[in-house]
Amino acid sequence: VQLQASGGGLVRAGGSLRLSCAASGRTDDAYTMGWFRQSPGKEREFVAYISGNSDNTNYHDSVKGRFAISGDNARNTVSLQMNSLKPEDTAVYYCAASRWPISGWAHARDFLYWGQGTLVTVSS
Repeated sequence: VQLQASGGGLVRAGGSLRLSCAASGRTDDAYTMGWFRQSPGKEREFVAYISGNSDNTNYHDSVKGRFAISGDNARNTVSLQMNSLKPEDTAVYYCAASRWPISGWAHARDFLYWGQGTLVTVSS
């Protein structure tokens, strides 16, 4: 599975951005798709995932109510709508895919396929 992420950029606090990730290749292996982020000096952390037929989603507590993940199975894409952005959301965001269903908390080790990162910068 190849993953291509897009949509990062610079936004002021309180603003919105939408990230997209397009999967190609063996898309049947992208049963669960998710977003992680990593800021300098920190470990990569789970942000959100969507699994199966899009009715199973989960979010990091810090983004609940502000971020929304959605999937388009026909186009093999997943999007992350980010609203009410805060400076602490600044990070490189990575799209990831797993061939397995995931429930509860997600770890980077659960995902086999990774896209290139896209930088999100939120200014105060």
